[in-house]
Amino acid sequence: MSRRRLKGIPIHGWLCVDKPTGMTSTHVVNVIKLASNAQKVGHGGTLDPLATGVLPIAMGDATKTVMYVMDARKGYEFTIRFGEATDTDDSDGVVIATSEVRPSRAQIVAALPQFLGEIMQRPPIYAAVKIDLRA
Repeated sequence: MSRRRLKGIPIHGWLCVDKPTGMTSTHVVNVIKLASNAQKVGHGGTLDPLATGVLPIAMGDATKTVMYVMDARKGYEFTIRFGEATDTDDSDGVVIATSEVRPSRAQIVAALPQFLGEIMQRPPIYAAVKIDLRA
């Protein structure tokens, strides 16, 4: 049995894309694959459609190293809006509750340590991450 021949150009390496809001990580991969005609393209992380930021794109032989990028240390910057809760836990959802209460700077600083180190994230209801919540 012969190996299946890949269509496209054998391009190898990494490309860092500044993913805009509104695109899924898979959409970015599809656009790059179409534009470059590369044989093999994948991404080294998943960003929700609302998220912007660096999305590492692996091409060709670099796709074999994606698992190492996925395990790498990551940092996040974010903007937060106090006083609103939405039905989707993100800015796209319908506001279901509001509050005039705003935390003080000292309260925010006191809460930060719980977000340092290894933590288990709870993805929003509509997230790019697919998990079995019945467990």
